[in-house]
Amino acid sequence: MSIHPINDEKKARRQQWAWYLYDFGNSAYAAVILLAVFSKYFVEVVAKDTGLPGTTLWNYAVGIAAVVVAVLSPVLGTIADFSKAKKKLLFVFTMISVVFTGLLFFVRSGDVLMAMVFFILAEIGYRAAQVFYDSLLVDVSTPENIGKVSGNGWAMGMLGGILCLVIVLVPIQVIKGELMVRLAFLITAAFYLISSIPTFLIVRQINEPEPRPAGISPIRMAFTRLGETFRDVKRYKEFVKYAVAFLIYNDGIMMLMDNAALVAAILYGFQTSELIVLIIILQVAGAAGAFFFGWVSNKYSSKEAIAYSLIMLVAVIGSLYMIDSKAIFYIIGALAGFSLSGVQAVSRTMVSQLSPQSKTTEFYGFLSVAGRTSTAVGPFVFGSTFALMLNWYTKRNVALEIANQNAMYWAIGTVIIFLLAGLVILMSVRKVTPKDPIIFD
Repeated sequence: MSIHPINDEKKARRQQWAWYLYDFGNSAYAAVILLAVFSKYFVEVVAKDTGLPGTTLWNYAVGIAAVVVAVLSPVLGTIADFSKAKKKLLFVFTMISVVFTGLLFFVRSGDVLMAMVFFILAEIGYRAAQVFYDSLLVDVSTPENIGKVSGNGWAMGMLGGILCLVIVLVPIQVIKGELMVRLAFLITAAFYLISSIPTFLIVRQINEPEPRPAGISPIRMAFTRLGETFRDVKRYKEFVKYAVAFLIYNDGIMMLMDNAALVAAILYGFQTSELIVLIIILQVAGAAGAFFFGWVSNKYSSKEAIAYSLIMLVAVIGSLYMIDSKAIFYIIGALAGFSLSGVQAVSRTMVSQLSPQSKTTEFYGFLSVAGRTSTAVGPFVFGSTFALMLNWYTKRNVALEIANQNAMYWAIGTVIIFLLAGLVILMSVRKVTPKDPIIFD
């Protein structure tokens, strides 16, 4: 069954732009909270004097949030398919993320438990909302332009992240002080909320939900539907292979994103204002990467676009072992952003191409299980590797700064392993194009 097209071109563009603006807003959360500001603030201020390294606690918090979303996503996705509730659930989880992102403003030095709880809830909202946002892709695109629309959305997200970073950079750089860093979390929450409004008001869910048998609750139907999908898994073998590949390579990507600020701070001594500039560079390059790999996806195939971007990302990360220059690291960051955004932008296109229309949201939920399960495993691997190697070096009387750097190199190695393993499995997935789609019975 083909994706229902939007016939009115003007209306289609309007809905696409409304859809893009959500990416524009929620990428501010990723840029400020995950990438540039809060992760470093948590490690260096909030969890400075704790038993476990702040880097390890940060990764454990990310992992806990991922476990919760892994459990919720498939059930919520199935409910959305049967109740036409994509936008309602998107709104609920967006509000959860916005509220708890704003509450991070009240986190001070030593408030480790408060910081972890607020962050975990904000992260759960952010990740769960992403499932329903991604599932609306089929409602604002056609099979012919789905790769382009997805890439454009990701590029708009990069631009939104840049704008929010510029906004928070000014007070942090000019006024300085911990208060200005905390103010960045309030600004991010407001930016996320305002940018999401057009999606809630304008985007329409075109594809009708499947009829639900009378007398059966949505939750019961959700579990029934999930059971059917598991039993019918052989019908969707290409999606299953891709989900396994995604689980593994997405693990590496999320490990890298969640720890980008810590890598820069520990290996190259980046301060908060320098990190913001670095992430801005990464976001600019990421926008270009999303456009470019979206074009590759449309011109050739989504599989090829993801494979090329993964190969580039592995090469870029590997170069960290050979450089010690902060100036060169800015270039490395730009190249990483370019390739990383390509992987992420095209990955959601693959889901639409490998799943039947009637199960689109559910398949996004299953992919979220893969992604969230992997991002539960990944942070624990990264954080535990860092803690283990830091302990190993300090017991041998290695200077603390050097011990932290060596431990970080070991942790980065786990990222490369995940990316390469995912790439190998991805190569076994069928190449799908608009001219050669998968036909579902």
